[in-house]
Amino acid sequence: MIRTRFAPSPNGPLHLGHAYAAVVAHDLARARGGRFLLRIEDIDGARSRPGLAAEFLADLAWLGLRRDGEAVFQSARSAAYAAAGERLKAMGLLYPCRCTRAEIAASVTAEGPDGPVYPGTCRGRNVDPAGAAWRLDMAQAIAAAGPLEWIDERAGAQRATPGIFGDVVLLRKEAPASYHLAATLDDAADGITLVTRGADLFAASHVHRLLQALLGLPVPVWHHHGLLVEADGRKLAKRRGAPSLADRRHAGEDGTALAEALRRHRFPAGITLAESVDVSP
Repeated sequence: MIRTRFAPSPNGPLHLGHAYAAVVAHDLARARGGRFLLRIEDIDGARSRPGLAAEFLADLAWLGLRRDGEAVFQSARSAAYAAAGERLKAMGLLYPCRCTRAEIAASVTAEGPDGPVYPGTCRGRNVDPAGAAWRLDMAQAIAAAGPLEWIDERAGAQRATPGIFGDVVLLRKEAPASYHLAATLDDAADGITLVTRGADLFAASHVHRLLQALLGLPVPVWHHHGLLVEADGRKLAKRRGAPSLADRRHAGEDGTALAEALRRHRFPAGITLAESVDVSP
């Protein structure tokens, strides 16, 4: 049975872009007789606002999107992230890093999907692990996993090229895990068979496919949908004041009508759907 999920982070209210993502995940599950799950990705340190989870539930109900089962919270899975980290350490694939953002920026020579590619400064050094981040030794990990492929429903078969990210952080200093590790483990734990998310996260699937191979996790199919963008081509963002779903809901707008409009690609003035976007701040 197909299982999809909507996985927002409670660091700000949901907006139209989130609504579109939720509609895509919900409708794909319903069209194929599957299940639609909700996961709250609430491990982003002080940025996570616990009270927003209830607002998210209200927003989904207002949109007419019925979830299956109770919402799952990442904050309840810290032990699973730590266990996966220890397993990767035992395989010799993680190393501690104490470099600051400024130090990395000053020494970087290449850009990757997540920004500056870490130059490997701490790789092979004797670094105190206390309070350090832990990075994946990408070259060693790729060698251990061998050639890998993954499938996107819209883009077709893909050869995994996680090396474009460099040595990504998997265990963060200020949080139990990075997005790459947490999302990969969560999708496996939740039995997600179709990972739906925006086109801006397409490249992340290369890393997630590698982690699945290293940790012996099931491999889903991906579905990267387009993103709602503003007139300047940038995706909608909470930090730039995109109107929230809660504001629309409290103002008496019809949520089910809004969801239907999103399905039909009818968006408010100044907003369009794009398959590739400028994701700069």
